[in-house]
Amino acid sequence: MPALRLILGDQLTTSISSLADYKKGDVVLIAEVKSEATYVKHHKQKILFLFSAMRHFAQDLTADAIEVKYIRYDDPDNSGSLGGEIDKALQQEKFEKVIVTECGEWRLSEEMNSWADRFQVDVEIREDKRFVCTLQEFAKWADGRKNLRMEFFYREMRRKTGLLMADGEPVSGKWNFDADNRKKLPKNYSLPVRPKISETSIVEEVRSVIEADFGDHFGNASSCLYAVTRDGALQELDWFIEEALPNFGDYQDAMASGEDFLHHSRLSAYLNAGLLTAMEVCQAAEEAWRDERAPLNAVEGFIRQIIGWREYVRGLYWLEMPDYAKSNYFKAERKLPAFYWSGETDMLCIREAVRNTHDNAYAHHIQRLMVTGNFALLAGIAPKEINEWYLIVYADAYEWVELPNTHGMAIYADGGLMASKPYAASGS
Repeated sequence: MPALRLILGDQLTTSISSLADYKKGDVVLIAEVKSEATYVKHHKQKILFLFSAMRHFAQDLTADAIEVKYIRYDDPDNSGSLGGEIDKALQQEKFEKVIVTECGEWRLSEEMNSWADRFQVDVEIREDKRFVCTLQEFAKWADGRKNLRMEFFYREMRRKTGLLMADGEPVSGKWNFDADNRKKLPKNYSLPVRPKISETSIVEEVRSVIEADFGDHFGNASSCLYAVTRDGALQELDWFIEEALPNFGDYQDAMASGEDFLHHSRLSAYLNAGLLTAMEVCQAAEEAWRDERAPLNAVEGFIRQIIGWREYVRGLYWLEMPDYAKSNYFKAERKLPAFYWSGETDMLCIREAVRNTHDNAYAHHIQRLMVTGNFALLAGIAPKEINEWYLIVYADAYEWVELPNTHGMAIYADGGLMASKPYAASGS
């Protein structure tokens, strides 16, 4: 009998493990459902990006002779949940089993683990092999360590991947060039000009859904700010490598009023949705260094964000959940201020970060960590309040990557599991 293969909205990768042994007769299920679009009120731009990318991905699979059952959000028979759509598919056709790649959020993982009993069918949950570090490898690395410092994990990932390595040692003899990456943006500096994203007819279709069903969500979707195809994401990667990466290192910690992106890549939304993979992005950056198109401090800093931070927070999330989300080291209890939504505050740095967030479903890491995050720490904002805000407002936000970065790094709610000290603390 054939298999029913479920692809989630952040698994838009043709090499995803749930598709690995696809055979004729199998059916791939992809569904835009209310339970995933509204468990928090995601930014309109995030929904526009994901629904559009999902529809394009389904088209690509169909073009490769893969049978796809696609459920649109505005389908009158849409059940509103992934479980409901699996149930419908199982009622309509006999399947031997359901195959899915492990998801990125604890709440959905708990639901998926119940599907075998609920549907009385074998449910095969496969490892997500798009990551460099398996969850088992991370647990082994973390075992017995009192503090889980990213720097030491990052070195293990460099050894495993061979990125920026030579004969078992880091090229140039240094692991980390962070000290070289803290320059201020010079006056009258010319930033690279980003190409405008080309919209597709699918984007326009999805925009009408957003206008009809997500009108009260944060942000806007009047223009599409993210590529919604694999080819488009690759073009964004190519532009970053050639135009922005050379000075990314020097100015990655800089801020400038009215400048939303600076030299940042904005590739995280594509990585986290699956349109790009971690290793291809890192290898492209490494190649730029080897070809002398980008300096080592820029390339190392960029690669560290991906095989260091990104892999590290995923491992920590799955190691520590669900209790991790409940920790509150400083017993912070204040509600999130209204200006996190409106931007109406005399604090210019907050105002600029919120404007960028509202307009683009994006803010670079200094705006997130040192501005909106550090204010929440200083003001004693309840972890649940600020964690949910980050999950709502950014196009690249999924709980596995958002929660540790916010909870552990920005507001120190985990009491130092990740960070050596709160960001509001002095060096002493």
